[in-house]
Amino acid sequence: MERWYEGPLAAFDTETTGVDVENDRIVSAALVLQPARGVPVQTFTWLADPGIPIPEGARAVHGITDEQVREHGRPPRTVVEELARALSERARAGVPLVVMNAPYDLTLLDRELRRHRGRALTDYLTDAPLLVLDPRVLDKHVDRYRKGRRTLTDLCAHYGVTLGAAHDASADALASLQLVRELGRKHPGTLGALSPAELHLRQTVWHAAQARGLQAWFERSGTPEQVDTAWPLRPQRCVCGRRLLPGREHRCEAVA
Repeated sequence: MERWYEGPLAAFDTETTGVDVENDRIVSAALVLQPARGVPVQTFTWLADPGIPIPEGARAVHGITDEQVREHGRPPRTVVEELARALSERARAGVPLVVMNAPYDLTLLDRELRRHRGRALTDYLTDAPLLVLDPRVLDKHVDRYRKGRRTLTDLCAHYGVTLGAAHDASADALASLQLVRELGRKHPGTLGALSPAELHLRQTVWHAAQARGLQAWFERSGTPEQVDTAWPLRPQRCVCGRRLLPGREHRCEAVA
């Protein structure tokens, strides 16, 4: 019986104007498809004009300039719709979607959809849910006590995966896909024996535990940063900080 890490996988990645999922914008995105391990991949790319200046810090990371997006980028309203439909198509086909640090890319796409289309990412997934594989969560689960950073660059170096031009959406998506295949191959009992659906459910638990551990470390070190336990998509929050739950009325504590 073929294991999931030998079969079809897709991978999604974005480059953005910053790291704030509530307010920053998508600049470029890539979706990489591979029907089986070792066969050629198919890559789809998008370039969006975010409608706001790209900060110097973001330009230094991904190299995309305001001039490039004005000349070659398409309206974000069009781009995010196409992205949501492309991910929905993979979900309906039952193909697992690899997303490194999924709560970042998927939440940012969700907020962009709400901003430009008035719809949530989940609105596009009513026929079938995403089956997400997050190499960051998977690696932390199977090698909990390994010291050092766990960025995509670090994980690729640790598992012997080639990373092309780092912070290029296509290269990052491809490397993430290959990284997940390697994780499954190296941990056939812990990860490989589970189905993508089982792994998706377990990652929600694993990520929450990992986030709580990081939060405890922040508190011990006096760092005010807050860690969200939600995976793979962060719920919307009110300005007062509380989560906005679908179908539940919320009285904002920040309003006098």
